[in-house]
Amino acid sequence: MPEYNYHHIHLVSPDPQKTAEFYENMFNAKRLNATQSEDGRTTSVALSLNGSSILIMLGKEQLYSTSEPSAPGIGVEHFGIITDDLTTAVAELKAKGVQFRNDPWEFRPGVNISFLWAPENVLIELLEIKPRS
Repeated sequence: MPEYNYHHIHLVSPDPQKTAEFYENMFNAKRLNATQSEDGRTTSVALSLNGSSILIMLGKEQLYSTSEPSAPGIGVEHFGIITDDLTTAVAELKAKGVQFRNDPWEFRPGVNISFLWAPENVLIELLEIKPRS
């Protein structure tokens, strides 16, 4: 059976910079990086809270100035669970009846991910990070 561990939480905010500052000022989180749009707005911030990742992104409504039915609201968008064997994990979870939003894919080199639905429409990102050669 694959091993599972908590990996990250992903928040959606109308102002990622302001949200990040809250975690930095109140809980001493450390900023890892931030990205900005061409007009200078902060679109995402990655923080470390004593080794736990907090990823904050601008809501699609604020980023694209449109609202789409699948756009995440404000608050917790998903949380991540890391596994050492994504392929086996997905197969075992599907066999247990878990519904996946998508099949696994390579998000970036060495990082494969898939999203699944937990009760109450909670979205979980299941990921495997392969060691760099």
